[in-house]
Amino acid sequence: MAGNRVRGGLLAFKIDGVSYAAVGNFTYNAGAPLRTALIGATGVDGYSEAPQAAFIAGEVRDGFDIDTEALVSATDVTASLELANGKTFVLANGWFEGEGTGNTQEGNFAVRFSSDKRGTFV
Repeated sequence: MAGNRVRGGLLAFKIDGVSYAAVGNFTYNAGAPLRTALIGATGVDGYSEAPQAAFIAGEVRDGFDIDTEALVSATDVTASLELANGKTFVLANGWFEGEGTGNTQEGNFAVRFSSDKRGTFV
C-alpha cells in the first residue's frame, strides 16, 4: 500500500494565522456531545448527552516575541493545529482558558483555547 503512513506529530500551532513554537503533545476536542451510559439496577438503560466545549490545549515556547498578556486575554480568535497526517483542526470564536502559567526550566507556556462552536477538520 503506497501513501503517507505518518499518523502522529504536530506540524504547527497557530492563533489567527500567527505560528507559535509548539512544545510536546497537544490535545484537541471537536466539542461533540459527551455521552454517558445510564446504568440502573437492571442494566444499561441507554445514555445521556451533555454539551462540552471544543478546545485545543498544549504548550508553546515563551520568548521576547510573545506578548503573554495579550495571549491570556485573547477572545474571538481562530486557533489551528496542522497535524503531520495532513489534517488541520480549526477552532473558531475561541478564547484563552486557564491561569496563564509558564515555567522557567524550558521556557514553556501552557495554552488552552476553548469555543462554544464545534471544531472542524479542513
